[in-house]
Amino acid sequence: MSHLISNIPHFNCWVRKEYTHNHLQYHGEYLHAIAIAVNTIPDRCLSFQVVFTGYELNEEEDSENLHGGAMWARMPITALVADAMIDEMPESMATHLAQPWDCSSRDHEVIVMDRVSSSPWLCKIDSEFHTGKYLFTVDYTGNDIADDPAQHKQSHVIQLTDAGKWTGNIVALPNNRVRATNPALWETGSGAPDFYPSQHVHSAEIDDSYMDPNITFNNLYAEGD
Repeated sequence: MSHLISNIPHFNCWVRKEYTHNHLQYHGEYLHAIAIAVNTIPDRCLSFQVVFTGYELNEEEDSENLHGGAMWARMPITALVADAMIDEMPESMATHLAQPWDCSSRDHEVIVMDRVSSSPWLCKIDSEFHTGKYLFTVDYTGNDIADDPAQHKQSHVIQLTDAGKWTGNIVALPNNRVRATNPALWETGSGAPDFYPSQHVHSAEIDDSYMDPNITFNNLYAEGD
């Protein structure tokens, strides 16, 4: 279990350069980087440790490599664009669209869910469905919100692959904004699932029977059976 920062399956990306200058200049420009770690701070979106590569330089230009090897901590998810084959850089997304729910705890775990990692995901963003490439998941614990069955949210980190003006952006969506596809293993449903968030905590030791030692310790070594 990690606190605050974790290694991630690293991925190449472009960083919107205005995020490196307090949003004062360089809008529409990008720096190439590798995202290598993730931070979770409550009431903020996911943020990433990035190391810049300097690959944005044109080899034919006589330009000095100022950024290769430099790092930046806690780069917001909205600053990142996937290093992918896209026709043009995507429009920037509002934070509430890129990650509808902020991080709920500093205590978290990063996992790649292998069984749902190979096929495209459907992502519901601003009432429209788009396709995306699953990268990894951040799950949270360690406080009343993160561990409340009715409030718990995961952050599935996804590269949008067919999302119109947002194609290429990196997003982090909860379970109720995505569908995993895998036609070899299941048929992808349509419409809203018939779900209702659980209000229950399922625990053995909360049962009244645990006040009776004859029941609690009724195991293989109990006498009389």
